[in-house]
Amino acid sequence: MDISAYSLHLSVKPVLYVARPVACAVLSTTSRARRASGASSHKPHPAHCSPDPLFPMLTLLSMFYYICLRRRSRSGTRGEALTSRRAVESGQRATLPISVEVEQYAKEVLDFSSHYGSENSMSYTMWNLAGMPNVYPSSGDFTQTAVFRAYGTWWEQCASAPLPFRRTPKAFHSQDYIELAFEEPVYPTAVEVLETYHPGAIVQIMACSLNPFSQNPPTDVRWEVLWAEEPTKVLTPQARQFSPSIKQLSFPTNLIRVEVNSSLLKYYTELDAVVLRGQKERPILSLYKMPRIDICDLSDSDEELSDPGASFRQAGDGKHINLGNGYFDKLPYELIQLIVSHLTLPDLCRLTQTCKLLHQHCCDPLQYIQLSLQPYWARLSDTSLGHLQGRCTLLQRLNLSWTGNRGALTLTGFSSFMKACGGSLVCLELSCCHFLSEPCLEVISQTCPGLQELNLSSCDRLHPQAFTHISKLTQLRRLVLYRTKIEQTAMLSILTFCIELRHLNLGSCVMIDDYDVVASMLAVRCRSLRSLDLWRCRNLTERGLAELAAGCRLLEELDLGWCSTLQSSSGCFQHLARNLPCLRKLFLTANRTVCDSDIEELAANCPALQHLDILGTRMVSSSSLRKLLQACPKLLLLDVSFCSQVDARIVQELCGLFPNVAIKKSFTQ
Repeated sequence: MDISAYSLHLSVKPVLYVARPVACAVLSTTSRARRASGASSHKPHPAHCSPDPLFPMLTLLSMFYYICLRRRSRSGTRGEALTSRRAVESGQRATLPISVEVEQYAKEVLDFSSHYGSENSMSYTMWNLAGMPNVYPSSGDFTQTAVFRAYGTWWEQCASAPLPFRRTPKAFHSQDYIELAFEEPVYPTAVEVLETYHPGAIVQIMACSLNPFSQNPPTDVRWEVLWAEEPTKVLTPQARQFSPSIKQLSFPTNLIRVEVNSSLLKYYTELDAVVLRGQKERPILSLYKMPRIDICDLSDSDEELSDPGASFRQAGDGKHINLGNGYFDKLPYELIQLIVSHLTLPDLCRLTQTCKLLHQHCCDPLQYIQLSLQPYWARLSDTSLGHLQGRCTLLQRLNLSWTGNRGALTLTGFSSFMKACGGSLVCLELSCCHFLSEPCLEVISQTCPGLQELNLSSCDRLHPQAFTHISKLTQLRRLVLYRTKIEQTAMLSILTFCIELRHLNLGSCVMIDDYDVVASMLAVRCRSLRSLDLWRCRNLTERGLAELAAGCRLLEELDLGWCSTLQSSSGCFQHLARNLPCLRKLFLTANRTVCDSDIEELAANCPALQHLDILGTRMVSSSSLRKLLQACPKLLLLDVSFCSQVDARIVQELCGLFPNVAIKKSFTQ
């Protein structure tokens, strides 16, 4: 017997053993029936003997049994799968030891999108989330906590705010994030966030398969959502321990990402610590993995799959009519384009696979004039950009914020996409894109000659030399360099060539040595400037501020928060108010020298004022604030937190007199 015949024999033999009792029972019944009918039972002569009925019957039963086995294996029920799961669980309970739950606080802050604090201190910074709690269970405004840069909708109302992107999924609510590393990878059972002031901003908690302390990182980095919800408005600002129900993971993790949305909050949210609870051993319930179901194979109907002519119907004369897409084909091209334009990007990509007509509409470059990939940051790769490249030839606005980190995007993939699709770009959002390098900025400067908006916020790993390429983008109108390492030489070069600037953000740019020189250059080269953010610039003096106010008289927004070198006694704030009549937003946060004369000068010269922050001053009284509120009818926000002459009683009185103004007064318990 050859090998193939032997293999066939082995495969059929078990089936025959199973089928044989059935065949014997059938033969026994047949012989009894013959005897009952009087049929002869003597043995016939071999020459006249008919073939033995046992063999064909066994063959038929074997085939029938084999078909049943195949069908059963292909269409196993969910109940059988759950029964198998229970069997696995019961067996594991007898063999596996009980896993001990591990509780650990964050060991290190790896990355974040923004913070209220300075790059050179610990007050109000994200680094306060590492380690055990400093404040909890106390409530209030404490410098030892982590605070994000913005809250509410005030920033969205400003002229410097970018336009929203179309096709942003309704389920995407995140505005800021922080990534935390823990000592030991565990299978999470709980994540607890200690919120000490104005809780309710957290909208998503995620876990990563990458161990940030490992010397051999995996090639495939996975992010899984542990919990997600819409923004909530918590009525009380008191501290709380937030511990939502999280889903179970199939991999251990020690990298947690918390995403927040502060738009519904009345004031800054403050976080004190994050606790990760979990088991070192894989939980029993996650040992059994349910079979994966292909999204393209959801139907069990044989009829559905065996009707290739379903799109044809027979007419009265016997001919077949091709219905195709029905009456959808008769719609105008523009109307179908309008319908398709309401789909999110994943839905648009799925729809391309339905038919040729919708494939044509979903791949039309007009559908990709605006493209926001920020909601899909966890899945975006070079391959993703490659698939989109052919559709984005008319791309004008692109949002890649938060994408490409930990090797997901490379210089090759980014350069290829920009060279193919960057020719018509006018807006490019690259916030927190740590894959960026000097060659990337060089590619942008070469392929995007008409770029008007560039956001490099929190790209704090870019080398200072890389920023020199921005000066080639001479049509820039909006430039965000918050928390970057740009140096003075590169900044002066940008201001020399980019004279069309309208909005400039240099908040927390600690590598600039002399802000007075930058202010003087702005006054000379950028006279059309509308907004300027100098949050926490450390060396701006009254000389630079005076030149800025004299040269940029169209300024509507000016953020001088935490600029401690400015002194009211020099008259700089009064001079500012007299020279900037269009001022709508002014932040003088934590400047202890702001006084009544400054407030009265604002009331007299800035009637369009909408947002004013004078947190922390000791020299402003209620009388000057009353004059300001009466003279500025458009005022919406007034922050007087930690103003020693303005107590809670005065705030309550002013709120009653001016109900349309949100007067902020934080507290420390």
